[in-house]
Amino acid sequence: MTRADPLSDASPPDAGGRVVCRREGAVAHVALSHPGRMNAITVAMWQELAHCFTGLAADASLRCIVVAGEGGHFAAGADIREFPEARRDTASVVHYHRRVIAPALRAIEQCPHPVVARIDGVCVGGGLEIACQCDLRIATRSARLGAPINRLGFPMAPDEMRGVLKVAGRAVALELLLEGRILPADEACAKGLLTRVVPEAELDAEVARCVGRIAAGAPLAARLNKRIAERLSRDEPLQEDEYDRFFSYAESRDHQEGVRAFLAGEAPTFTGD
Repeated sequence: MTRADPLSDASPPDAGGRVVCRREGAVAHVALSHPGRMNAITVAMWQELAHCFTGLAADASLRCIVVAGEGGHFAAGADIREFPEARRDTASVVHYHRRVIAPALRAIEQCPHPVVARIDGVCVGGGLEIACQCDLRIATRSARLGAPINRLGFPMAPDEMRGVLKVAGRAVALELLLEGRILPADEACAKGLLTRVVPEAELDAEVARCVGRIAAGAPLAARLNKRIAERLSRDEPLQEDEYDRFFSYAESRDHQEGVRAFLAGEAPTFTGD
């Protein structure tokens, strides 16, 4: 294990929670940490999450990022104790959702590297929104997912709903929001919210296998797959210049190395070039 990244020390000491970022080789680990609060996400944590992912996105040496919660839970949503101040009137509600939460979710969504969510325990509200911006979601069977904010008297903000809709679709998103249900992991997986579900004792090993498979692949191809999947999800035809930019990978070292290694019966050495 490497020393914590300096990004992890940026949260104010009185914030009650923090985002911890550390590197292990070509893999970054981002942890939501708010002891005693099931990792409820404070304003400072949202801001640090945005800062952390902005920095990670610029690091071309990365192959994968894992997002997790500490202490047996992913995240119990936004920290409601801050609401009387952070969401006291219309102006502050707009600021909170569009200038605090939205940039954090957008930073995860726009990160060029594959992002894997490691989910155990509670993953609700803002926690679910974060997980839905990740590319893959691996959870334990005891995990619980939902967005019961109908009990708090407000809807899910547009920039936050977008990710849930993208992953689960309109029907499941409305089921979660209108009924306020908390889904067990197996049901959440059947409805498309999770990539796969494993027993509690196998979570870390399964995440490690997933990360290993990603890291063994060509990082350039992974970044292109993410980019084109996002582009095609808009249901708009690609323009000719977009095709040209996409197929330019044919001249890349990774492409040539992959074909060379396959024909030689060797393991490829990818560099992202």
